[in-house]
Amino acid sequence: MIVAPAVDLRGGRCVQLVGGRPEDERVSLPDPVAVARGWRDQGFPTLHVVDLDAALGSGDNADIIRRIIEETGADVQVGGGIRSSDRAKALIEAGAARLIIGTRALDDPEWLAELASVHPGAVIIALDTRDGVILRKGWTEATGLRVEEYLPELADLPLAGVLSTDVGREGRLKGIDREGCTRVIEASPHPVWISGGITTADELDFLDRSGAGGVVLGMAVYTGALDTEALVNRWGSKTNEDEA
Repeated sequence: MIVAPAVDLRGGRCVQLVGGRPEDERVSLPDPVAVARGWRDQGFPTLHVVDLDAALGSGDNADIIRRIIEETGADVQVGGGIRSSDRAKALIEAGAARLIIGTRALDDPEWLAELASVHPGAVIIALDTRDGVILRKGWTEATGLRVEEYLPELADLPLAGVLSTDVGREGRLKGIDREGCTRVIEASPHPVWISGGITTADELDFLDRSGAGGVVLGMAVYTGALDTEALVNRWGSKTNEDEA
């Protein structure tokens, strides 16, 4: 299982939101590149970078993303507002290891299939949910489609995985919905990344045992709720190098 700290970008800063709501910002750091370098220096080989401005259609942080990729040397997966083949291509050419696609993947399955065929093994589908229902447009609209109903539609695509984010729990440090996570992992034909609410090492152990391909950690590592040194020792660069 891969453990990746989140570097969420908004207005040129690194932020953490509560419940996926832009108005509820609890962490705001002025230098996202320094934050990303810090996570890499601690031993996390993978970083999860999301451009919240691009996701919400209020701008973009493309230059910061490029700097994070170049200056950290990490395995960087990038999401937020990737709604065109040109933007996807530009990010891959900039060195992004994986692309996280949300709204357009839901709205345009033919485009998604084409994108996955052009970049096989490099596309992750972001399924942001609240109460098990998939959201779109940066968590602002509910689709009415439950995540378990949608996952089988992805079976034939050469995806890197699926990112399942429980927006209702994100940033609240109240723990994960274990039954919900298990349902998604068991229903998905691709590796599943879990995000939203992860707070304890016991939850990480549970997700590892349940077969999660990766987890994204936000508020828990920014507030110190999780011991990052212990995370790196178990799931970080030392473990990865031993397994390589």
